[in-house]
Amino acid sequence: MPTYRDQAVVLRTHKLGEADRIITMLSRRHGKIRGVAKGVRRTSSKFGARLEPFGHVDVQLHTGRSLDVVIQVESLQSYGVDIVHDYARYTCAHVMVEAADRLVAEEGEPSQRQYLLLAGALRVLGEGTTDGPRPPAMIMNSYLLRAMATAGYAPSFTRCARCDRPEPPEAFAPQLGGGVCRSCRPPGAARPAPETFALLQALLTGDWPATRTAGERELRQASGLTAAFVGWQLERGLRSMDHVEA
Repeated sequence: MPTYRDQAVVLRTHKLGEADRIITMLSRRHGKIRGVAKGVRRTSSKFGARLEPFGHVDVQLHTGRSLDVVIQVESLQSYGVDIVHDYARYTCAHVMVEAADRLVAEEGEPSQRQYLLLAGALRVLGEGTTDGPRPPAMIMNSYLLRAMATAGYAPSFTRCARCDRPEPPEAFAPQLGGGVCRSCRPPGAARPAPETFALLQALLTGDWPATRTAGERELRQASGLTAAFVGWQLERGLRSMDHVEA
């Protein structure tokens, strides 16, 4: 039976029988993987604790007919331990892995950039940025915007998403692709502060120093607009988002 090895982030797990679990992972080279981890629910399991959501692992699997079989797991990073002991980080991490699961729809689909984004975002969520910690929701929103852009749904925050007018947008319309000018603004569109558009652009580009001065108003508006944009593009919202603290 052929085997393969890859680095992966654990997205979710499901019980199978009395002692096994089905593990869904996003890997560097093989895309999304679903594999059976036999006996991991037993207390004697050697690697059960490493196959929990948010785990960043080096995994070896046997190729199976319908599901591959996990035969060896080594932990690459331990930041998941910090995440699961903090409610805000824990709920934001769940949103991130749910989004990754939705964006990489097919097993085996090439997804190295999505893998790198998710692994990096979970690292920042657990350890902070090079210039200090950031609110968990800010890290989550940055990941969501960048993951959506990588998947081909890049929002526009610096010019009109509809007519491409090169001026700061005045409103936000997720159905049109982001910020829009006064002429293109549909009825009922949100009108966030200019500072919120600047924050969203910084989150989209990963410009962490530019987020340092963001206030509570901008953070709340950015979270709401990001959730609206992701929910529209994915056709339904992320269920984990309901548990994120406002």
